[in-house]
Amino acid sequence: MSRSYSPARRSAVYLLDQVLGEGRLMAELLAGGALERLEPADRARAQRLAQDTLRGLERADRLLQKHLRKYPPLHTRNILRLATVELCLGGDAHGVVNEAVALAGADKRGQHMKGLVNAVLRKVAEAGPAAWPTLRVPRLPKWLRGPLVAAWGADAVMTMEAAHFAGAPLDLTVKSDAEGWAEKLGGTVTPTGLVRLAQAGQVSALPGYTEGAWWVQDAAAALPARLLNAQPGEAVLDMCAAPGGKTLQLAATGADVTALDISEARLVRVTENLDRTGLRAAIVAGDALEHTGQYDAILLDAPCSATGTIRRHPDLPHAKDGAEFGALIELQAAMLDHALGLLKPGGRLVFCTCSLLPDEGEVQVDEALARHPGLRVDRAALDRPGIDPAWITEEGGLRLRPDFWPDLGGMDGFYMAVLRRD
Repeated sequence: MSRSYSPARRSAVYLLDQVLGEGRLMAELLAGGALERLEPADRARAQRLAQDTLRGLERADRLLQKHLRKYPPLHTRNILRLATVELCLGGDAHGVVNEAVALAGADKRGQHMKGLVNAVLRKVAEAGPAAWPTLRVPRLPKWLRGPLVAAWGADAVMTMEAAHFAGAPLDLTVKSDAEGWAEKLGGTVTPTGLVRLAQAGQVSALPGYTEGAWWVQDAAAALPARLLNAQPGEAVLDMCAAPGGKTLQLAATGADVTALDISEARLVRVTENLDRTGLRAAIVAGDALEHTGQYDAILLDAPCSATGTIRRHPDLPHAKDGAEFGALIELQAAMLDHALGLLKPGGRLVFCTCSLLPDEGEVQVDEALARHPGLRVDRAALDRPGIDPAWITEEGGLRLRPDFWPDLGGMDGFYMAVLRRD
């Protein structure tokens, strides 16, 4: 008997079940092989469907609650959510509804929900597309929204939420000739020199992927390595290297790069990307707090809340609750202290986090300066193409937010600072 629903939709619902029911991050699910049996095109589509649903979850639930006396079990509810978002974003009503009903029927415990799914979605198909744009931009959960409003103000947070809802274009760091690759790929060049694609589809099918001419890296994430400004022959440590975008940037300068990460599994991806791009770095699996050596330059992209990446990872606010933030902040401080001890005299260190929380950025640097006499922030290192002086903070770091570059498609939230120990 032929299957009456696509493997991409089935897998998208599975991802939603795991994120919303088990509190698991999509990145962890994908790294664990959740979609490995799918063809590359279906794998990309499943991720896109799940991400679109998570971005529009608040709107989908508002539309669905009009037609539900009580919420069905989570699996059925996620089928309804996925289909509602598809319908409201222009999906074919007949196909979307029929596949949703088939998905409900494929679950032995939920077969009795087929009639409900059919009836509710036919109502959504009639009224949902017109109502969708009238609903407010989905808001962050209170556990995260509160601290961000305290840090940046309600108006700024609303513009960040709009950026999260819009999603993210695909940015590529190219080895050379950004203008040429932008033309080949139908993209544009960002003010900081990356190639930006509004619609990318399957990344591995794009020209230049196989020959390693470029790698995927958000515009904000590409700046720390540029600020470090590694030079040929320098001993450089990428202290928390995986998944490896910054390692590739550093290796491309001709520096003698060591890529350190605690996860051997994640370092496999770094090795694969080095091989694909023809770049070289020493791969070391180990605890950053136990690493020894002396380096001219260190890039510490410390473990953090990742709250700056929500436009690309809309699962994060739904899978996390902020309970681990305190431990992360302590770990960042310990890593920063240890990294400073690995610098040669006159060396430099870039500390960065993909976080929107000042406790993981501005405050960390302020406190490090107080703990380490002779440590200073190198403001001059921020004088780079495309960097807006308005992004420079009081202590001399760089604060990036998802609502920056609103007319260009935004960027991830990041904090970074160049530190020197004379």
